[in-house]
Amino acid sequence: MGDGDMECFGPAAIYLRKPERERIEAQTRPFDAKTAFFVVDKEEDYVKAVLQKRDGGKVTLKTLEGDKSKEVTVKEDEIFPMNPPKYDKIEDMAMMTHLHEPSVLYNLKERFAAWMIYTYSGLFCVTVNPYKWLPVYDQVVVNGYRGKKRIEAPPHIFSISDNAYQFMLQDRENQSVLITGESGAGKTVNTKRVIQYFATIAVSGGKKEAPATAGKIQGSLEDQIIAANPLLEAYGNAKTVRNDNSSRFGKFIRIHFGQTGKLASADIETYLLEKSRVTFQLSAERSYHIFYQLMTGHKPELIEALLITQNPYDFPMISQGEITVKSIDDVEEFIATDTAIDILGFNAEEKIGIYKLTGAVMHHGNMHFKQKQREEQAEPDGTEVADKIAYLMGLNSADMLKALCYPRVKVGNEFVTKGQTVPQVNNSVSALCKSVYEKMFLWMVIRINEMLDTKQARQFFIGVLDIAGFEIFDFNSLEQLCINFTNEKLQQFFNHTMFVLEQEEYKKDGIVWEFIDFGMDLAACIELIEKPLGIFSILEEECMFPKASDATFKGKLYDQHLGKTKCFEKPKPAKGKAEAHFSLVHYAGTVDYNISGWLDKNKDPLNDSVVQLYQKSAMKLLAFLYAAHGGAEADAGGGGGKGGKKKKGGSFQTVSALFRENLGKLMTNLRSTHPHFVRCLIPNESKTPGLMQNFLVLHQLRCNGVLEGIRICRKGFPSRIIYADFKQRYKVLNASVIPEGQFIDNKKASEKLLGSIDVDHTQYMFGHTKVFFKAGLLGVLEEMRDEKLAALVTMTQALCRAYLMRREFVKMMERREAIFTIQYNIRSFMNVKNWPWMGVYFKIKPLLKSAETEKELAELKEKYGKMKTDLEVALTKKKELEEKMVSLLQEKNDLQLAVASESECLSDAEERCEGLIKSKIQLEGGSPHIVQKSGLKALVPKEDVIMETSVV
Repeated sequence: MGDGDMECFGPAAIYLRKPERERIEAQTRPFDAKTAFFVVDKEEDYVKAVLQKRDGGKVTLKTLEGDKSKEVTVKEDEIFPMNPPKYDKIEDMAMMTHLHEPSVLYNLKERFAAWMIYTYSGLFCVTVNPYKWLPVYDQVVVNGYRGKKRIEAPPHIFSISDNAYQFMLQDRENQSVLITGESGAGKTVNTKRVIQYFATIAVSGGKKEAPATAGKIQGSLEDQIIAANPLLEAYGNAKTVRNDNSSRFGKFIRIHFGQTGKLASADIETYLLEKSRVTFQLSAERSYHIFYQLMTGHKPELIEALLITQNPYDFPMISQGEITVKSIDDVEEFIATDTAIDILGFNAEEKIGIYKLTGAVMHHGNMHFKQKQREEQAEPDGTEVADKIAYLMGLNSADMLKALCYPRVKVGNEFVTKGQTVPQVNNSVSALCKSVYEKMFLWMVIRINEMLDTKQARQFFIGVLDIAGFEIFDFNSLEQLCINFTNEKLQQFFNHTMFVLEQEEYKKDGIVWEFIDFGMDLAACIELIEKPLGIFSILEEECMFPKASDATFKGKLYDQHLGKTKCFEKPKPAKGKAEAHFSLVHYAGTVDYNISGWLDKNKDPLNDSVVQLYQKSAMKLLAFLYAAHGGAEADAGGGGGKGGKKKKGGSFQTVSALFRENLGKLMTNLRSTHPHFVRCLIPNESKTPGLMQNFLVLHQLRCNGVLEGIRICRKGFPSRIIYADFKQRYKVLNASVIPEGQFIDNKKASEKLLGSIDVDHTQYMFGHTKVFFKAGLLGVLEEMRDEKLAALVTMTQALCRAYLMRREFVKMMERREAIFTIQYNIRSFMNVKNWPWMGVYFKIKPLLKSAETEKELAELKEKYGKMKTDLEVALTKKKELEEKMVSLLQEKNDLQLAVASESECLSDAEERCEGLIKSKIQLEGGSPHIVQKSGLKALVPKEDVIMETSVV
């Protein structure tokens, strides 16, 4: 696509692809492939350098990083060749000659410096968070990507979206877009862009639906899909250390289309809501946005209805970290949330119920209990807060406090009252408010799905997966294990997809290839976690034993796996490092996990006495959320079975078992689709626009599978060129093997050409239509071509210079002869300058010139006299002719007058004749008959027609 084609993107074009002139300038800069390298560096990981010398296994290079230029000596395996300038800011990194970590890093870095935040890497689309607004998402850009193939337009999330849409229509197959990355990398924003694109290009058409009554769908389907985001973000997004608006849950949004590709409906599946954030935040974090939105006071009636204040510090449970976020306007976001609730069709009762339960969750953190004297029994320390909670949740305050402090538990066939300590009651309160929040969130998702279900005919869907990326923190708990396990499964899915496609390409082109299942690379770690007697299996087993503890869980893990499974290791202690109990070797690196509290987290126990009160609550919403709790029929209905424990076959379902079940459904969904992969990157920790930290980006490239994809790519034949193009480009390497003027098949020509040059002949293979190259060989061919072209250009320049020099030499010889002639004349003049006869000559010469002048004047006078005579003769002749012309004109006029008089006489004669004839007729009484003779008309009797001549 040239500059002319980029005009369709308007002002956004400069952020998508650089102008042709700038690209040419960058690609023609001086470059020496033999000395240009990347070298390992302690501070920057990799830096650019120029090779100085080689000495055995050591090499010396001079680095090129700004003012810090220095000489370094490293091992041969610590340097990596640079790509030629033609790969500068390349849009698909899989096409690079040299595929390795520094080439990928610097390509992304240089594109990011030019604000080109999207780059392809084989099947991946890599996007870097710019931390600033870029004008690349407006309607003009949407229109620019409509109907364009991936190779026809610059990299963009819209290109991925449009290709998914076109593949769906052409192949009649469901599609999926998998968006992963760390917190703050831009997953949610890119998910919004995908939905925006589909809502723009695939609108269902027709008139927008008119606003309906409460409880009914309002607005168009496009509005509802977009409106679902503010509500889900308010209840599922929070500020983390790295991101002001981090999704603390995973979501798979399915957008359904009709037979013709028009938007039909949508639904959302959610995974792993981080409910622990409701009751705990780090100092640099904030809880879910909805709490702070309610306390803005934008709707004073809610402040009064929920019995809350406008000061978040009045509620310790949600003010353990920060209470404001610079980049978020809570009032504006609350307006969007409130509007979304209406658009999505929640009725007035449901809406106030949502707000009341949210307020009740906030109040739970203010409940206080004290220990009875001389007993370990807890009792309420005041009932004011409990009264507020009971009012908001439709409960009896005394019954709720009694159930918290004296829960009834079933022992055998009887129920007994059990005493609770203060810590146990506090834990129970915390578990209950987390459960209420989670169940309400999952119920909202189900209600949103009901509102998005238009009952229109569905044919295909495009799923958009927005889920947390691989995490390696100082302290990693059960949540990180679940997230990392999800990413392990997704990476296995990618590896399988990528190389299945690659190997299908080889098979289609007739390449002899032994199938490699790259998904097996991750199988060991996945099986360690999910298979029988794996980590999850042992965890779930321990949850069934009342006396099990963290120590017994750790013991079973070590007995079962330490020394027997290569992916399970004992953590290495280090100073200042958080305590860890075991390590797992993931594809992205080794992660240390701390198992403290895993049994409680996995069982997620609730106070059944309080739950029974919830089931009988006067608030319909709360009663509905817990209606199925504890029953054998508990399921996903109403959102009640999506979290916490539920009876199933006489036992409860743990968090890990539910997680594995949901992940299994997700993977089944993904395997039934054609996937498209998007990897989001954080460029720096300080959210500075335009700054990229090498170590941070490299860590993410390893964690999110981009480098893993490149590793797989290198195993096969990442470079392939059709025969005609190969022959055209590389014929210069040995033109003699391809005779001129004779037709030769492109494949045979390519085979002869490659066979005749000095390269490793095991590094390429010939297919039916293309020649396939292992990684790096194309770079060797490029270097050979550059050397050959340099030699040919040098020879051509030499011939041209020789030709031009010969022409110049002829001119020089002519000038030499001219100089000799001038010198001869000057010398001759100097010799005769003082000769007397020369003086006479100089005096006579002007006189000779004056004599010639007189002669010229005489000739001019003679010519003048002759011309004057000729002029007089001509004038006399002219006068005679004019006089003759006057006489002729007079004669002409006289003749005209004569003719006119004769005509008048003839006319008089005719009139007289007619008069005579009429008078005769009247005298004789005959009938007239018109005759004509000699040009005269007459009226004569019929009987006298024969005698008409006599009348005349």
